[in-house]
Amino acid sequence: MSLPLDRLLSRDHARISEAGRTITLLHGHKTERAALLLHGLTASPTQWIDVANALYAQGWNVVATRLPRHGYADRLTDALAGLTGDELACRSDEALDAVRDLGDRISVVGFSVGGMLALRLAQQNALDSVIAIAPFFGWAWLPIALQPLAMRAVLACANRHVWWDVRLRENLMPAHGYPRVATHAVANAFALGALLRESAKREAPAAKRIVVVLNQREGAVHNGAARGLIDAWSSRGGNARIHLLTGLPLSHDIIEPLAQPALSGRVFNEIMEIITE
Repeated sequence: MSLPLDRLLSRDHARISEAGRTITLLHGHKTERAALLLHGLTASPTQWIDVANALYAQGWNVVATRLPRHGYADRLTDALAGLTGDELACRSDEALDAVRDLGDRISVVGFSVGGMLALRLAQQNALDSVIAIAPFFGWAWLPIALQPLAMRAVLACANRHVWWDVRLRENLMPAHGYPRVATHAVANAFALGALLRESAKREAPAAKRIVVVLNQREGAVHNGAARGLIDAWSSRGGNARIHLLTGLPLSHDIIEPLAQPALSGRVFNEIMEIITE
């Protein structure tokens, strides 16, 4: 393995669960195509297990990296409270460095906050393709113009851990993710995405092909903000487009096979076609 990949894997210390660790599916040599997979907030690389296995079976080298402060065996850890935008940016940069020598053509695929990070890499790097699924640039229920003010208010208040599901609380599955999210972690991820959206107004992306996959009935993240980013890039000559998934229920987590297997199964082939195009 390369030094950048060794360094990335060394981040998985003793407190990280087996299911929370960075996944590497490698053929032992450089392949034509290689993929970096970026998971969502409070999830882990296991979120990508079906996609990773399918790409590997098609001859790709695959790395699904663990984002900082994620994947702890203690699902009620407070580690996420300290998550910053700089940490997210640095880890995604580091993970891309680890993948660069694994394939002639490099693709980055991300979901939710991982989707936002994938698009940030698309702005700065001449990647073969970048696929962002339901990228996080703010909440669906709040007008995008009000979100910066709301996120600043969140950061001005005490950092809190909020249950994703107040009924299930710590019993929320899958077990490789956290059942709570830290409010400051959300606000810091939003701030990093906001910087990208501003940058897109000034510069075309470096990536050769960008596809943002949206659920028409998205339940959590702001589809309009993602569309605005793509419009900005397209106006500057970037090869960037929206792929709209229709006929799905109101939902955000459309790729997690262990959370919603029926839903992820419905979109799996369509997403694989986009990734491997």
